[in-house]
Amino acid sequence: MSANDRVIIFDTTLRDGEQSPGASMTRDEKVRIAKHLERMRVDVIEAGFAMASVGDFEAVRAVAEAVKESRVCSLARALDADIDRAGEALQVANAGRIHTFIATSPIHMKYKLKMEPDQVVAQAIHAVKRARNLIDDVEFSLEDASRTEFDFMCRIVEEAIRAGARTINIPDTVGYALPEEFGDTIRRLLERVPNADQAIISVHCHNDLGLAVSNSIAAVANGARQVECTINGLGERAGNAALEEFVMALRTRHDRLGLSTGIETQHIVPTSRLVSTITGFPVQPNKAIVGANAFAHESGIHQDGVLKHRETYEIMTAQDVGWHTNRMVLGKHSGRNAFRTRLEELGISFSTDAELNEAFRRFKELADKKHEIFDEDLQALVSEQRASEEIDEHIRLSYMSVTSETGEVPLATLRLMVNGQEVSTQAEGSGPVDAAFKAIEQVAQSGASLELYSVNAITSGTDSQGEVTVRLEKGGRIVNGNGADTDIVIASAKAYIHALNIMMAGREKAHPQV
Repeated sequence: MSANDRVIIFDTTLRDGEQSPGASMTRDEKVRIAKHLERMRVDVIEAGFAMASVGDFEAVRAVAEAVKESRVCSLARALDADIDRAGEALQVANAGRIHTFIATSPIHMKYKLKMEPDQVVAQAIHAVKRARNLIDDVEFSLEDASRTEFDFMCRIVEEAIRAGARTINIPDTVGYALPEEFGDTIRRLLERVPNADQAIISVHCHNDLGLAVSNSIAAVANGARQVECTINGLGERAGNAALEEFVMALRTRHDRLGLSTGIETQHIVPTSRLVSTITGFPVQPNKAIVGANAFAHESGIHQDGVLKHRETYEIMTAQDVGWHTNRMVLGKHSGRNAFRTRLEELGISFSTDAELNEAFRRFKELADKKHEIFDEDLQALVSEQRASEEIDEHIRLSYMSVTSETGEVPLATLRLMVNGQEVSTQAEGSGPVDAAFKAIEQVAQSGASLELYSVNAITSGTDSQGEVTVRLEKGGRIVNGNGADTDIVIASAKAYIHALNIMMAGREKAHPQV
């Protein structure tokens, strides 16, 4: 393909995706996802916002160290301290990028920045130049571009390119644009700005009206050559353009668009599953490309058509995006070598034999509970192990018994190890999970409120593991806990305790909506 036909894929799952309430990721989890994105041949991985916290800085640096093929990016406001911190985090990157931004819409400049347009332009120029002194690859974004006055947009884009930005991002920050008008904006921008040929025009579309992918397609059809997106469409509010949907739209409709990406699409589904497992955000069954029903046919007419000729009802193959390919089912008779090999194929490795041995022990425990172990089970198992290794387990579940009978109030009896001391606790509740949570809270006395309780079956079948996400909030800070078990009540208790341990470790994250 020619350079003009190639669309750069900029994945921001680790930055914008993490801004979904409760979707925060640890450094190790970000590295695991980044390695999957690299294997998928994502061009640019936005690893985080280095200035946001020490944890974000360390995560950006860890991703920059681990990733060799993709370019690693850090976001930075148009402020000296942000830009310098991003540059510091990216020093170890094989290929890095600083992505700096400032708001440009009248409403943002007046009420948020409290700056005049001339001041905003001057700040943008200064930020780009400062970033270029630290790194060769600088991207500049006009926050809320879709509500920015067009003449001002052209002015600041021209100045940012002149200052050294080699990628200019036009975000639909609040998901306000319609495809026809957004595409027209990109076309007119390329025609009006005299030095537009010296930069790649990028777009970053939010899904508030369900149009993020449509707007992204309209943009590339009118000359944009980078699209910022996330796995599963994860992101603030209604999320971002879904990488899998955009990539497969370009691939399936190459006849009309004539554009391509470098994405190796067979890795899409495994990466989607990993992101879902780590964030605790399940993928809806009817989600395009990666949903469990995306290639399922129940209608008799559809089934008959597919059996006679697949393309009667399928515009792409399930194997194209990673369904049912390179899949090996493990069981209790599987050995350590088969276990390690499958983990490596999934992009999971351990730094020490002790970590591998602990994972294998957990695998054997799980294999005694369910007959077949699938990739999704392995990902959940490793995520749970690493989550427990990354924080001190102030509280640990050692025993649990729940009684739930028709006409009787459920009762949960637990034994918890609290800082090395065993504590017994018991509580009633409206259901077994409610009783378990109340019993745990009697000991923890956290004062946190339960913001989310979500259960997702990791695989099919009655012996499937239940993966539970628990989100706790206290004083505008949130934590996200996960637990998995073939018994969903035990999984629920594990998730609640995991969230409490994160809170006790001081690893809460500011709620994005506060």
